[in-house]
Amino acid sequence: MTVAEAGAMLPIAVDAMGGDHAPAEIVAGARRAADELGVPIVIVGRPEELTDTGGLEVIPASQVIAMDADGASSVRRMKDSSLVRAAEAVRDGRASAMVSAGNTGATMASALLRMGRIKGVQRPAIATPIPVLGSTPTVLLDAGANAECNAEWLVQFAQMGAVYARERYGIAEPKVALLSIGEEPTKGSPLVKETHKLLAEGEWLAQAGATFVGNVEGRDLMGEAADVVVTDGFTGNVALKTLEGGLDAIVSGLLEAFDSSDEARAAAAVLWPTLSPLYESLDPENTGGAMLLGTDGVCIISHGSSSAIAIVNAVRVARDMVLGDVVGHLARTIRPG
Repeated sequence: MTVAEAGAMLPIAVDAMGGDHAPAEIVAGARRAADELGVPIVIVGRPEELTDTGGLEVIPASQVIAMDADGASSVRRMKDSSLVRAAEAVRDGRASAMVSAGNTGATMASALLRMGRIKGVQRPAIATPIPVLGSTPTVLLDAGANAECNAEWLVQFAQMGAVYARERYGIAEPKVALLSIGEEPTKGSPLVKETHKLLAEGEWLAQAGATFVGNVEGRDLMGEAADVVVTDGFTGNVALKTLEGGLDAIVSGLLEAFDSSDEARAAAAVLWPTLSPLYESLDPENTGGAMLLGTDGVCIISHGSSSAIAIVNAVRVARDMVLGDVVGHLARTIRPG
């Protein structure tokens, strides 16, 4: 992709009011994205609170949906919120994608209610990249959009996840697996067993251009057993947060150990050039956020604690998904039932 191609696309709408460090870090990230990626950006939020925008266009929005607010009801009630206005910008052809580090439920609701669903999609799903050392990330979905699911939805998640893995990571024939408590088809909940039967039938494989490799366990999420791992949103979110918490604990423990004595600090100075790339590959700030698959427009959900760097990476993903026409590929893959 050239700078000219990026500059010719519609702007990416960045919700400046969403996230723990909004609006300062979000605006800083939007400015950096415009400068470093050559991507047109429009900021959405309260103009009086947006300082140092660097001349970026602003779509005014007077309301902010709090991080702890109920998503669906807030979107219906707060029609002039930054999230709703960002989604409307995509719907109305004013923006090519939306990015938010705000309330996840409200981000999903705004995208779903304003953009609508791709024809044939039963439920949108959050596709979250899980880092894999030395390889492409594992795409985990659903990571929290649908706490309760049925087998047909999970099969559709598999289709959408395969398309996403192919378009984002260039995997020609993604390996799709089902998250369970054992590798055997007889292991797992009734939902997992029913889904396994449907996935193993293979009718969906030709549509998605993927391979079903069976069940995987939680320990396989950061390995190369599968490119896409499918589960319900409750399980997926628990798995994701467990991984994040575990990685944070390990990093915190290492940093504390490295600073525990003069000898440890000297050793850390020697080891850090080798450990730094490892840390960066596991840092959620560098993943670029998760895409909400199934809505009729690109919606990227960034971590609530996103810094300016995370916003730059989220905009990068949004740009790539727009230019790669991922929504179009999904629409051509998902056949209305």
